[in-house]
Amino acid sequence: MVAGPREPATWLGLDLGGTKVALRAETDSGEARERVLRWHGRGVASDLAQLACEVGLLRREVPGVFAAVGVALPATVGPDDRVAVWPSRPEWTGLDVRRAMGELFPGTPFGWADDGDLGALAEAEATGCADVLYVGVGTGVGGGLTSGAGPLPGLGRGSFELGHVVTDPDGPRCRCGRRGCLQSTASGPATLARASRLRGAGTTYGRLRAGLADQEPWAVQAVDRTCHRIALAITGVRELLHPGLVVVGGGFAAGLPGFVDTVAHHLDALARPGVPAPPVQASCRGGLASLYGAVALARLLGRDQARTAALASRVPPG
Repeated sequence: MVAGPREPATWLGLDLGGTKVALRAETDSGEARERVLRWHGRGVASDLAQLACEVGLLRREVPGVFAAVGVALPATVGPDDRVAVWPSRPEWTGLDVRRAMGELFPGTPFGWADDGDLGALAEAEATGCADVLYVGVGTGVGGGLTSGAGPLPGLGRGSFELGHVVTDPDGPRCRCGRRGCLQSTASGPATLARASRLRGAGTTYGRLRAGLADQEPWAVQAVDRTCHRIALAITGVRELLHPGLVVVGGGFAAGLPGFVDTVAHHLDALARPGVPAPPVQASCRGGLASLYGAVALARLLGRDQARTAALASRVPPG
């Protein structure tokens, strides 16, 4: 009997957000399908039922079964696999993520990671650079770092929490309880608050962007301070782990003219002899970085499973 053609593997990525979920399925042949759902807000059981329904609809649109699933999950998940903190969806607190995902995808390899970790994975795939440091500047400051083997510090070992690196010990209090975390000094809200103080009036994002384009001193100073704090954090990572490329993304940074160049300027100024600053560029994936990273995680899980199976097949029977 002649075997028929093998169906291409299909990889599923989920980007779980506070108000919506993006789903993307990709095949090895290049076919892709996406769906988006908005939470009804009726509790975690309703959320999971909604998600199961949407996954079922997407499954009908792609060939075969899902080979592996990657999930971008911005919640803090403890070592017991339970959600410890998720400010955007507090009703998920206490949820056993491994059990919930296992029930949603029985018999399918799956894994989850912070959206910053997966942003780095997506940018590494897009740029072809194995060692990428990703910095996402939005409502908070997220970060991720990849090596040739995948995200660091590694699945199940916690997230690469660049936003909670302390860059100003006398700075404002962060939501985590410490003072001077990068997130408390360089996030979108922190930058707007600084701009408002310097301007002497409340400042919207649009007003900041216009002020920056017009080189108004209050706007330039507010953004420059943010970029300097980001460069401090990047420099610390550079000294320890030597990423080959720094990618700056996030909705707040993307809309401000000259933001990436200002970060690069401060990095050059902070570099010491013999340790040049890494190259810096804007995100290739933009607002879709976490979603594409979730798909990349699914591929990574599939690759690891295939390697494990291959090694097991070489072990002689006892």
